[in-house]
Amino acid sequence: QVQLVESGGGLVQAGGSLRLSCAASGRTSSIYLVGWFRQAPGKEREFVAHTYWSDDTIYYGDFAMGRFTISKDNAKNTVHLQMDSLKPEDTAVYYCAAAAGRVGYNYWGQGTQVTVSS
Repeated sequence: QVQLVESGGGLVQAGGSLRLSCAASGRTSSIYLVGWFRQAPGKEREFVAHTYWSDDTIYYGDFAMGRFTISKDNAKNTVHLQMDSLKPEDTAVYYCAAAAGRVGYNYWGQGTQVTVSS
């Protein structure tokens, strides 16, 4: 089992920044991929970014390119999402997810709310 806990959400004005963190615990040795997703009210869940645990391969959703940066600290089993130049449309619950021991994301955090005011 892997447990994921997100933190760092909050209220920020448009143009501001937030840094989300995802702390993994449990069988972290089985993790090979960690990603961030988001879901706004009334909308489907949307991919934000992911990073492979064992190398530096990173991929971003189109809207995140140039504004969001995903990074990881393997020693602390933590993945961060730096979000800059935030827009009101970035308002959503942001979830951390991990793929561990099998193909596909099979562990999810509880989510952290990000609200961007105009």
